[in-house]
Amino acid sequence: MFFGVAGLGESTSFFGQASRSAIWTIVLILAALLSLAWYVSYFGPAAFLQQLLNGLQRGSIYALIALGFTMVYGVVKLINFAHGDIFMFGAYVACFAGATLLGSGHWVAFVGALAIAMTLTALLGVVIERIAYRPLRERPRFSALTTAMGVSLFLENFFALPPNAVPFPLNHVVFGPNYISFPPLVVVEYFSLGPLYVTTMHILDFALAIVLMVLLHLFIKHTVTGKAMRAVAFSRDGAKLMGINVDQTIATTFAVGSALGAASGLMYGMTYGVLASPYFGIFPGLQAFIAAVLGGIGSIPGAVLGGFLMGISETFATSVNSNLGYMTSFIILIVVLLFRPSGLIGKLQREKV
Repeated sequence: MFFGVAGLGESTSFFGQASRSAIWTIVLILAALLSLAWYVSYFGPAAFLQQLLNGLQRGSIYALIALGFTMVYGVVKLINFAHGDIFMFGAYVACFAGATLLGSGHWVAFVGALAIAMTLTALLGVVIERIAYRPLRERPRFSALTTAMGVSLFLENFFALPPNAVPFPLNHVVFGPNYISFPPLVVVEYFSLGPLYVTTMHILDFALAIVLMVLLHLFIKHTVTGKAMRAVAFSRDGAKLMGINVDQTIATTFAVGSALGAASGLMYGMTYGVLASPYFGIFPGLQAFIAAVLGGIGSIPGAVLGGFLMGISETFATSVNSNLGYMTSFIILIVVLLFRPSGLIGKLQREKV
């Protein structure tokens, strides 16, 4: 009888939480719809459609970065706060590789820069995992979280060193603290679709993000390595008993997530045309982290959904007031943590601590 009563109380509590979560979800959806209705009535439907298009473009970048966050968390249960700086590294590698290959043609430079950036950034992700995270894998999570912050600070400050202030060969590795113009890897053309203005970059950003997301889905669902990732995410000990090399699988997860970060870095550089400094990855990385939390940290579809929602909300808020763009992401994070901590798609899980 005692166990029956306990189970009933737990079930009632669960349904009460689910009911409250559903109510707050409906309230948030209604608030979003009212905000959009106000925007359309104040700025007009043409401005709404244009900002929606711009938001989808920005959301494509955030979604790819968020995928790196959520993949690592899903497998290792680690918030890799250095991922924004991995995105930054990929953008700089793509910039230098693209500038070198530009003489061979725009599309050759684009494909070559993408391939080189994804490869080198994947290697960086593997090195970080091997040196900084693997020794702490069995330690308390706070140790790994603190290390992730330390790795982030190291990458930012190391790559910001002026090349003339460090000895050889480090002077060929650091990027310096100054602005760098991103090379024009594609010829940007403008198209008018009624009240909408669409550029080549709108199409390319969205198309590249969708292609990479589809390839990631196929990789995880239909390859041996992808199945190993899912097995390790479900039970690390069980995966070991089945003969899966857990260390190699985790390293591959870091490599894939870092490669996606590099692709988003290239998209960012091509879209905005400038890399401010090695510190510029902080804000996109933070936005992508909030996107992963919004969708449900550990959920790949949730990361994609959260990325696009963050891009759209930030774009609309910035079009009203430039300062609102920075505020909106933190407001969304606070609201999600208060009323839907598992995210839009994620599920509540009980853990022993």
